[in-house]
Amino acid sequence: MLQLSIAQEVPVSKVVWEVNRINLGTVLEEYGPQVATFRFTHTQDSLFQIERIWTDCGCTTVDYTKDNLQVGQEGEVHVSFNPSTTAGYFSKLVVVKGNLQDTQDTLYIEGVSIPAPQNPETDYPVRKGDLGFRLEKVNMGEVFTHEPKIKEVEFFNFGEKKIYQDSLSFYAPDYIGVRLVQDTVPQNSRGLLQFSYNGAEKGDLGFFEEGISLSFGDSLPQQIAVLANVFEYYPPFSKNELRVIPNLSIGNAEIDLREISSGDIQNELVTLTNKGQKTLKIKKIQGNCDCLNLEIPKTELAPGESMELEITFDPAGRKGIDQRNIFIFSNDPLNPVQSIVIKSRIK
Repeated sequence: MLQLSIAQEVPVSKVVWEVNRINLGTVLEEYGPQVATFRFTHTQDSLFQIERIWTDCGCTTVDYTKDNLQVGQEGEVHVSFNPSTTAGYFSKLVVVKGNLQDTQDTLYIEGVSIPAPQNPETDYPVRKGDLGFRLEKVNMGEVFTHEPKIKEVEFFNFGEKKIYQDSLSFYAPDYIGVRLVQDTVPQNSRGLLQFSYNGAEKGDLGFFEEGISLSFGDSLPQQIAVLANVFEYYPPFSKNELRVIPNLSIGNAEIDLREISSGDIQNELVTLTNKGQKTLKIKKIQGNCDCLNLEIPKTELAPGESMELEITFDPAGRKGIDQRNIFIFSNDPLNPVQSIVIKSRIK
């Protein structure tokens, strides 16, 4: 059978943008409007000019390059966002129309807007020296190994002195970083601490809770717990590769022990099989409780090979409906983390 393909003409962009989406991060209302700057280059022979810009919200205003641009010249669009009109996550759309055909582009700004506190004492109940936080711990959420995870955490300065960016000192593992976003934070006002967590430098997978200490100037160091779930990143792959990648199959992913006694240690076997065409590597097996003991005879399975995961569950000191979770980290790029659930009713 003769197969014919017809090449479709792809329109050449006349305006090239550095980026079409900017994340403003965490925006505090009292710091006023925040500006995102989009830069573009005109690539065609004809003169280019921005004719009109639309926004989808009265909370954004725009300013832009109004000159005629020749080929190779650059221009800018400045989008100002007023945080007093929005609370929580926001994503705003800006449409830019030029004088030439096919020169209409869409830009986006996004971030999290946090209103000014009404009562700092109740809004920031967790005190760390002169700093007040909303929560006891900093939860970084899911952290992948291909890029550091960034999170901004607001705080209130209850102290009698300004806090300066260059006076921050902290003690933490090399893969955790902290910096003050603002140059200064006056007394009785809010600031932002930016936490970074490098999953690749962590060199381990799974859930972690780690303590760090920080201080400003000559103040006493304060302890803060940082939580993270570290996962390995696997880039996208083709359908053809789907047939040959490692593939972890779990024989029984849900174990119901039914009613058991708190004095009886439970032992279970779960079969792990590599149904792929490449070697499967078990990188880590982690339970969510010290009451679990997990053992495997080896960490690699050839294509088609199986082995038994030995699970020992000690329910001592527990009572009532109970659920334990076991997480298996492997080099299966389609399902790099799989779980086994153990349910029971402990009497």
